[in-house]
Amino acid sequence: MNDYSEDYEEALDAFLIWMKDAGYTANTQKSYLGDVHEFLNSLGDKSLESVKKFHVISYLSSVRERGVSDATRNRKHASVTCFFKALIDLELHRVNPALDIKKSKTDKNRAPVYLDESEMLRFFSVVEGKYRNRNLAIFLLMAYMGLRVGEVHTLDIADFNAERRLLSVFGKGRKWRTIPVPEPVCPVLALAIEERLLPKRNKETAMFISQKGRRLSIRTIQQAASDTFDRFQNDILPMHRIPYSSHKLRHSFATMLLRKGADLRTVQELLGHSSIQTTTVYTHITSREKEEAMSRLTLELPVLSMNELIIE
Repeated sequence: MNDYSEDYEEALDAFLIWMKDAGYTANTQKSYLGDVHEFLNSLGDKSLESVKKFHVISYLSSVRERGVSDATRNRKHASVTCFFKALIDLELHRVNPALDIKKSKTDKNRAPVYLDESEMLRFFSVVEGKYRNRNLAIFLLMAYMGLRVGEVHTLDIADFNAERRLLSVFGKGRKWRTIPVPEPVCPVLALAIEERLLPKRNKETAMFISQKGRRLSIRTIQQAASDTFDRFQNDILPMHRIPYSSHKLRHSFATMLLRKGADLRTVQELLGHSSIQTTTVYTHITSREKEEAMSRLTLELPVLSMNELIIE
């Protein structure tokens, strides 16, 4: 238990209330609060009014020295920024000392790990267990509709319009998007809903229910994917296995769309990216595809004499 001053306690309570009111997921609330707790511990009981940009940079530098990834460092920066924004919105603070601090440069050129279509079919073939149909529906939503794990978690039964084959998805930034459901996915999704476990609460609207009759947690979805990926790579030595995760199914969806000729803007809309720059990470091209593209070029040069080929 942290022995915070009353100043910190009030600010933390206010931050949590602000995040809940803004619609942040429970997972995001937990992550942001953890980061802010860590930041406050680094202040040495300084009052929030005395916190300057220097203190935030000092904290982020100490985070980097611990060897965390640039992405994690940037998330912690976002947490602290959001914390002070909340306090300003609630009229408990006046200045945000975390603003205008440069983000760490992440490796944007690193190609995401993904499955090609044949690998995807083999992945689906090893989905098994008591909740096979439920898990298969979940994996299809990620692999053939591009849903994030958190978006699958928040799905309600009413979000699926079977007649029109549409799914309403509540994504990042509290934005809704409507995604057409591929025809082969519809019966699998319908079956999973039909076999849905009896909810513990009468008013439970979740599309996917856990064994305990509650909304399926993000962690359970991730674990189901992890177990399936273990079976998928069962014939490969552990040291040579690819670090697949549930999010790699979303990577695979984006990659398949682009390779089939979908334009970047459409893929952005389907993935729910606020910026098209985020979508460009999926435009990775293999060496084989580069060679095939170059082989399509026709090049007719005039016949050159030997004298013209001599370099003076």
